[in-house]
Amino acid sequence: MKTSEIMAKLQAKYGHEPEYLQAVQEVLESIEEVYDQHPEFEKAKIVERLVEPDRMISFRVTWTDDKGEVQNNTGYRVQFNNAIGPYKGGLRFHPSVNPSILKFLGFEQIFKNSLTTLPMGGAKGGSDFNPKGKSDGEIMRFCQAFMLELYKVVGPDMDVPAGDIGVGAREVGYLNGMYKKLTHLHNGVMTGKGLPFGGSLVRPEATGFGAVYFVQHMLQQHQKGDMAGKKVAVSGFGNVAWGACTKATQLGAKVVAISGPDGVIYNPEGMTQEKLDYLLELRASNNDVVAPFAEKFPDAKFIPGKKSWSVPCDIAMPCAFQNEMSREDAEMLIKNGTWMCAEVSNMGCQPGAIAAFQEARIIFAPGKAVNAGGVSCSGLEMTQNAMHINWAAKEVDEKLHMIMSSIHEACVKYGKEPDGYINYVKGANIAGFMKVAQAMLAQGAI
Repeated sequence: MKTSEIMAKLQAKYGHEPEYLQAVQEVLESIEEVYDQHPEFEKAKIVERLVEPDRMISFRVTWTDDKGEVQNNTGYRVQFNNAIGPYKGGLRFHPSVNPSILKFLGFEQIFKNSLTTLPMGGAKGGSDFNPKGKSDGEIMRFCQAFMLELYKVVGPDMDVPAGDIGVGAREVGYLNGMYKKLTHLHNGVMTGKGLPFGGSLVRPEATGFGAVYFVQHMLQQHQKGDMAGKKVAVSGFGNVAWGACTKATQLGAKVVAISGPDGVIYNPEGMTQEKLDYLLELRASNNDVVAPFAEKFPDAKFIPGKKSWSVPCDIAMPCAFQNEMSREDAEMLIKNGTWMCAEVSNMGCQPGAIAAFQEARIIFAPGKAVNAGGVSCSGLEMTQNAMHINWAAKEVDEKLHMIMSSIHEACVKYGKEPDGYINYVKGANIAGFMKVAQAMLAQGAI
């Protein structure tokens, strides 16, 4: 396989889709060596098949706002690969949603889902609809209009969507309700559902909790002790960041920084339960600012216009958006003594940031491994729905622990370099790819 040739062809076709091209290039560069050891992959053109989605559906979403005015948005579903199980991936409602972002997310989801050990393929979807500032009625009407088209291409053994940015329990409820109305089926087609109608305990916390469990394994692997006393900087203050802050605090770490678009909160004394609860209040306020945190808690300081990476820490955990950390951010962290970065957001670090960490031999792990706890718990929700049962929180958490441990083992197996450094990016990509490639080949590569 010649990565440069494949990328040149993709660039010619999709030069206007930078996020998608970035995600593909990272994976291809990681797997090239092992791919070339399997001529059967090359003969079947596994990579050429894998980098193109099975299908991409786009549709108009027409809904009526509270003023009675008709509004139009665009909806999408990218079904990328179902070699190991039904398509599985979240729905994102955000103005930035476009084909490039959804293709990058869907492509990453293939390998993330493969790493979980659960039978799930890769997909993603969403809309350029912005839920910020919308009433519950407007969000309900939009979700119902969105599902009027989506229901045709999803199902429990076909494609199982979930939430993502802009799509939480409320939106999942409206989407699931409309699916049920249209199909007369209550079959668990959505995950991230509310507990009264088929949801799983631990699901809201799973992405953040799983990320911290993965960090624990990295600490043990590198003889760095446990989370107790470690200073952690987190970006964002949404559900994922809240989950990471909560579990890190429970395990004795000090979360010294959280951030929003307006700046960073320097929180030297770490989190308390009251502070964690207030994070949820801030999130629910829909105004995307963290400054009020410092007003409520005098031991914290708000620094406008700065990122969490300006605060000295041991462990950095980006939890917000793709490409949120630049090389300059990474170099600042390294200069300030950071020795580990666990990427919790999807492709949260720019290529230059990853290179800076790896050049400095900083312990770095990519989002497809670190944040796989969320989709893992979604997979467990699918199992509970299929069996018509509910597991206790302790049982779900134990299974989540086991899955994150398995992912870490796979990353170490494929990512350990001759000098002992563990390249988690390479390890995650190869481990995820090998399972999918072998499944494709065994099924006639279709």
